[in-house]
Amino acid sequence: MDDRPSLAERKRLQARDRIVRAAEDLFAERGFAAVSVAEIADRADVGRTTFFRYFGDKQEVVFAQEQDLLATIASARSEIDASIPSTLQEAISQLSDIVVALCARATQDPMAFSRHCELVESNPELRAREALKMQQFSQQLAEILVSRGADSDTAVLASQIAQACYQTARARVGNDPRTLAMQAQAAFEETLNLGCSPRP
Repeated sequence: MDDRPSLAERKRLQARDRIVRAAEDLFAERGFAAVSVAEIADRADVGRTTFFRYFGDKQEVVFAQEQDLLATIASARSEIDASIPSTLQEAISQLSDIVVALCARATQDPMAFSRHCELVESNPELRAREALKMQQFSQQLAEILVSRGADSDTAVLASQIAQACYQTARARVGNDPRTLAMQAQAAFEETLNLGCSPRP
């Protein structure tokens, strides 16, 4: 069976990629606020209708990679070999594997990741949108745990802890995003080790 995308699907992906690249270039040249959807579409050589087929607004273009990562998270629900997380520690450990892998994927291009972070930090609209994305991120992590048999309270708490570990890693990387996955792994390990030391 041929699993390769069809010609039409490849063309759709190419159009989406052109939109993302055009937006990134324009934002770098002129700043986020000074760029319109029409200008992005023109630079990408697509119509406005095509733009809105892939993105609801220009803020969403900034978070194109996050859209892809959220889709990756959703696919983790289909892992039939995942054990039922019966404790909070087990739930956090399962999310650790997912989050660390996502961090590694997100920073495959360290310079692009740094530019993205700088753009978001410099714009209040984008910071607000990022907060919404993080809520969606946490919700999807909780849904993964529930789909694997965890109770909802444990799933929600574990997903919030996982998000905190990710944010901790973001704060620790400084100017080297290549360490994001390593820092996330360290944050999860520190969290899982809390309370494990015997009391004197």
